[in-house]
Amino acid sequence: MSTPTPTPVPSPVHSQRRESYRPGATIGDWRPEDEDFWQSTGRTVARRNLWVSVPALMLGFVVWQVWSVTVVRLNDVGFGFSKSQLFWLTAIPGLTGGTFRILYTFIGPNFGERKFTAFSTVILVVPMLWLGFALQDTGTPYGELALIAAVCGIGGANFASSMANIGFFFPKREKGSANGLNGLNGGLGNLGVSVVQLVAPLRSPPPCWARRRAARSTTRRRTPTSGSRTARSSGCRCWWSWRCSPGS
Repeated sequence: MSTPTPTPVPSPVHSQRRESYRPGATIGDWRPEDEDFWQSTGRTVARRNLWVSVPALMLGFVVWQVWSVTVVRLNDVGFGFSKSQLFWLTAIPGLTGGTFRILYTFIGPNFGERKFTAFSTVILVVPMLWLGFALQDTGTPYGELALIAAVCGIGGANFASSMANIGFFFPKREKGSANGLNGLNGGLGNLGVSVVQLVAPLRSPPPCWARRRAARSTTRRRTPTSGSRTARSSGCRCWWSWRCSPGS
């Protein structure tokens, strides 16, 4: 008679360790330089954070660089800004992004990198929606567009918190590869620059269409009013001349 094989019972220590490193849990013990810990737990957790950070950083670069494509078409749709003004709309996100990177480097560890990554990515919706509504009206003042450009700079600031976050999870021998994939020196996060320069022009009409549409709308606004007044005045003069002529 065969003896039943006992079912192995998971150790309470291993169960507690598994729970402490599940997604969303707060990590209290992190030893990436410990080879046993890295092979059993650390590698999985580090890679999970890396592949969450890459698309978040790419969105940040999209928002940061959107003005480099937007200013090219502003005058074509009827804004009429000078070259100096267009230059500043392109430069302002770089200035604010570089300044906020100093703050983002220290805010992340104090606020919690997971929470701060989610928060700093979600708030990127605000400048994009604001920009979309502002461009609907060619009467939007330049100061408001400059303020939107400044807020778009927070997309570039995400780079600092993202690199500090990913560097923490990997051992020294793999920090370079992880940071390179994340966004350093042409990493996957930097694809946001290429994405916005490829997609943004596809969402806007060619300059010739924009000028033709603007001319057509101007003609529609002016022609009926002036033409109807001229036709009415000419008709009145003809009718009055016919009534006042001899023999009528």
